[in-house]
Amino acid sequence: MKKWSFLIVVISLLLSSCASTKTVVKKTPKPITKADKIVANALEYKGVRYKFGGTTNRGMDCSGVIYVAFGSENVQLPRISRDMAKRGDKIALSKVKKGDLLFFKTSKNRRGNINHVGLVVSHSKGQIKFVHATTSRGVIVSTLSEKYWKNAFVKATTIL
Repeated sequence: MKKWSFLIVVISLLLSSCASTKTVVKKTPKPITKADKIVANALEYKGVRYKFGGTTNRGMDCSGVIYVAFGSENVQLPRISRDMAKRGDKIALSKVKKGDLLFFKTSKNRRGNINHVGLVVSHSKGQIKFVHATTSRGVIVSTLSEKYWKNAFVKATTIL
């Protein structure tokens, strides 16, 4: 009987010493900013074909992407890129951040008017990526360091 009692005590001690408790450390999720939501909305249209005046997944133009993305967060902007360029505060390229707008003049026929807009997706290590719609490739992400976009760049603004 003593052997059995002793054996039960030893087994109990072994089993209890092997038991582990799992400590759960909850990470506080990074707050999702309005800019994060606007950019995420714009990126949902990546791959959508170009359509002049388009604002749906059946077709988008450059200002349509921006208009819809900002509108999804109840930020009202004009529908046309040259009118969007009149809103917000002008900022230096070195200061742009996610959610800011980049404006371009891509046509020589437009008497210096802005006719294209992109939404900054990221700015890291001097590289600025932006989402926009092109007539040839639809909604895409480009970098401002690409020669075409660097040469066509006019200004950057912050809306938020």
